Amino acid sequence: MSVATAALPIDPTFKTKVSKAGALMSITETELPSAEAFQPPHDSSRFLVSSPYTEQDHLLDLDTLDAENRLLALALTRMRNTRRDYSTAPYIESFNWTEVLDSLKSLAQTEGHEWKETSFYIVAFRSQIPPSTVYAELGALDERAHAEANASGGFLKYWFGEPNAEGRNLATCVWRSKEDARLGNVGPAHRKAANATRRLYTSWGIDRHRLIVRDDIKSWDIIDWVDE
Repeated sequence: MSVATAALPIDPTFKTKVSKAGALMSITETELPSAEAFQPPHDSSRFLVSSPYTEQDHLLDLDTLDAENRLLALALTRMRNTRRDYSTAPYIESFNWTEVLDSLKSLAQTEGHEWKETSFYIVAFRSQIPPSTVYAELGALDERAHAEANASGGFLKYWFGEPNAEGRNLATCVWRSKEDARLGNVGPAHRKAANATRRLYTSWGIDRHRLIVRDDIKSWDIIDWVDE
């Protein structure tokens, strides 16, 4: 994958920290600057910050996506949690999906794009980390796994939160397709992270969802994923 060589400037208010997050590494929402602050100085129309990681090999290459996936990736820069108990709350109620889809509709209208119904694959990873876990190890595993998955293609969004008092947390990924998600999880970095799961987590589970955005973005829905 071709990438620009320019380094990405980091906002001085942006504080990355290893935490008790179920997503291996976490950034609190209050520490996140605006999406615009993340954009690289060169090829800013091509490369997008779609995760908490801002180095070049973590940026999403918009040129690899069709119009529907590119526009959704841009809209997902607005994705935020809407409640503090997202680690245990219903998935759909935990994020500002209406705002994201409103942004998507605005982007499509601005470009004059006639949106065709498209489905996207969502994974929600719920976990609990014990006090004995070495968070620096989790952070390193997560960062390498994300770069690997991003390079495989179709990884539109990666978000994770802060753990609650019991160490429970939520991480979520939005993919172009289930096949992209599968390909993004077969590399050595993901295998290493998967092998560490039993040792580093008290409990964990995966929920799968389908985001359906219908013609002209007139309606949308998030439902449980059912294999066809």
